Amino acid sequence: QVQLVESGGGLVQVGDSLRLSCAASGRTVSSSTLGWFRQAPGKEREFVAAIIPVALKTSRTDYADFVKGRFIISRDNAKNTVYLRMNSLKPEDTAVYYCASDPEKPRDYRGYRYWGQGTQVTVSS
Repeated sequence: QVQLVESGGGLVQVGDSLRLSCAASGRTVSSSTLGWFRQAPGKEREFVAAIIPVALKTSRTDYADFVKGRFIISRDNAKNTVYLRMNSLKPEDTAVYYCASDPEKPRDYRGYRYWGQGTQVTVSS
């Protein structure tokens, strides 16, 4: 059984940083595609970033345009955990952030098979 557990959200000020974690069980992050999505109240869930294995011990990353240069997705194979480092946070980054695995297409949330429970990120101005 695959379980994804997010943590690290919270209330921060504009310009602050946060690191979200997604601890996986039942799935090896080094050989799986994992994505981060977010959903603000009244809005559709949107793609944030994904890490995609391309070869043994090698992966590529993909980011939504609105987070390029600010957010970094990474993984720790020993901890079987994927991270989302978020820098220069803006009020519009406020949302519930979810990690997910096993997609059909990394950018399309509708194709992901497994989801975490989400973690709230609130950026106050």
